[in-house]
Amino acid sequence: MRIEDLKPADGCRKRNKRVGRGIGSGHGKTSCKGHKGQKARAGSGKGAGFEGGQMPLQRRIPKRGFKNHFAKEYTTVNLKDIAGIEGIDVITTEVLFEIGMIKKIRDGIKILGDGDLKRPMTIKADFFSESALAKIAAAGGKAEKI
Repeated sequence: MRIEDLKPADGCRKRNKRVGRGIGSGHGKTSCKGHKGQKARAGSGKGAGFEGGQMPLQRRIPKRGFKNHFAKEYTTVNLKDIAGIEGIDVITTEVLFEIGMIKKIRDGIKILGDGDLKRPMTIKADFFSESALAKIAAAGGKAEKI
């Protein structure tokens, strides 16, 4: 057997319906579209969400609130989570990402003050809460903004 001898199995290839090619084809004249009407026209049919003239669902439901598309979204990490990290004295965004504490960095990292530090650490992040800065300083560590 050679490659030019290969052909699809019988019945697995369906021929396209050739419409508008004369009355003898069985698909001539109106090209399987019937007589007149919206669905017989070129570019026919209504778009998604059209409900026959009834007010569509996406317009009936009330719109609420406001979404600021320019707002910055920061990934937050609490001090109690950082306190559980052993053997690392300099905590950076990359370290938190590698150990799996954060999944996405988004627009930056913010350290929050929930929990306490037991040992001095240097923490490098984009933002710190006031309570986090106080607790890091009380433990003898440093908070560096990057």
